[in-house]
Amino acid sequence: MKRIALDTLPALDAALKWISLGIEAVGVAIIVCGALATSAIFLYRLAQKEPPAECYSRYRGAFGRAILLGLEFLVASDIVGTVAVGLTFQDLGLLGLLVLIRTFLSFALEVEINGHWPWKSSELALKSTNK
Repeated sequence: MKRIALDTLPALDAALKWISLGIEAVGVAIIVCGALATSAIFLYRLAQKEPPAECYSRYRGAFGRAILLGLEFLVASDIVGTVAVGLTFQDLGLLGLLVLIRTFLSFALEVEINGHWPWKSSELALKSTNK
């Protein structure tokens, strides 16, 4: 069976590029809106005389989750964008590197937000229900 290259279908190629750009814009918007919203909530809580350490902890958690969600969209954009262009080994390597870096960032943020390794979540949940 003969494989049809995407560059022979200009409308599909253009649509995939626009979709990739749209997904990327959503990811950036999530990070920016998350930063603005969590910062406003943080300042509001401080103004309401909540303990600063508690405000800061909530702020970091909420902002970290916004960044994580934005990163997921950026990874999806990279994948769609790479499919839209003629895939070479260099493109594949670049995609792999981008996904690896963004996945590492997501992993590090998850550990920072939750305070433990992701695979410890189920153990901690079991321990808290057995008490």
